Amino acid sequence: MHGVSGPSRRASLLVALPVAAVLVALAAQSHVLDDPAGRLHVSPGSLKDAALPGGGTAALSRCGAPESVRPAPRGEGERADEPALVLSSYGYSSSGPHFDGPAAFTVRTFVDPGPLPMTLTAPVAGHGITVDVFGPHGEGRIASARGLGAKVMKGVEERHEVRPEAGAYRFTGAEDVDLEIELPERAVCPGHTRADIGRCAPANTNQIEDCPVVTVTLTDEAVRRQRAVVAGSGSPKRFSDRLVAVSFEPDVTGV
Repeated sequence: MHGVSGPSRRASLLVALPVAAVLVALAAQSHVLDDPAGRLHVSPGSLKDAALPGGGTAALSRCGAPESVRPAPRGEGERADEPALVLSSYGYSSSGPHFDGPAAFTVRTFVDPGPLPMTLTAPVAGHGITVDVFGPHGEGRIASARGLGAKVMKGVEERHEVRPEAGAYRFTGAEDVDLEIELPERAVCPGHTRADIGRCAPANTNQIEDCPVVTVTLTDEAVRRQRAVVAGSGSPKRFSDRLVAVSFEPDVTGV
């Protein structure tokens, strides 16, 4: 098991899931270059986006792009403390006694609605969730998916999926409920696998800067309305309809 921890508004621990003993490499694609360390890099924009089998899009055109880990805000309130999307864990796992079962890269977040409950229509955010993984040391994007869905899960050791009531989920911030998002294999950039995108380099580092950055966004009109309620005034239209969670930001000075 390997873990990642770093500063968080709520001191959330980022713990990667168990790693399989055998790694399965993705097929190499064109426009992939070797560097002296033996890694593979993709020229930004050289690949095309592709539809994912379960819905959504593998944003492969963003592979290798050295963009900011936090997307530019598209309305007021994205940096506010409430409501918030908080990243609690991410990592790769493979079930089975010999790590020979189905593989998955799972991201878990929880919704902090603020002083009042927030209701999201089921399925949560529809297909309005994005996941980006950025490699350490300026490597840029190493995985990117748009239009993902999420499961609402409850429990820690023994987890089970929560069913919506009257077609909606009600988040209070007090219950042991989180969102579980699976990153599809096809959303991983060439030169990487789901098994390695969550690893730090070097592996035994105690510096958060040596670890990948995971960014999750959730888009829903209910977010905009909740921000207006928390602010106590103003038109909901001026607020962002998106919650953004970032595992670590190297420099947030002046933001």
